[in-house]
Amino acid sequence: MSIIELIGGILLIISSLLIIVLCLAQSQKQQDMSTALSGQSDNFYGKNGKGSSKEESLAALTKVAAVVLFIVTLAVNIIGQLAK
Repeated sequence: MSIIELIGGILLIISSLLIIVLCLAQSQKQQDMSTALSGQSDNFYGKNGKGSSKEESLAALTKVAAVVLFIVTLAVNIIGQLAK
C-alpha cells in the first residue's frame, strides 16, 4: 500500500463523513398530499426567506463533497490498479 493510497483512503473517509453530516444538517422539505397533487410550490416570487441561503450553501457543499468522493474513489482505484 503506497502513501497515495493511504491519503486517498483518508480523503474517502473524511468526504463520506462530511456528506453524512451535511445531509443531516439540511432541513427536510415536507409537503402534504394536496401540495403534491396541485403542484403548488413555496419557491415562487420571494417566498424564499432569509433562511434559504443556509440551505443553498449546505446543498452546494454536499454537491462538492459528493464530487470529491467520486473523484477520489476513481483515483484510488486507478492508482491501485497501476501499482499492481
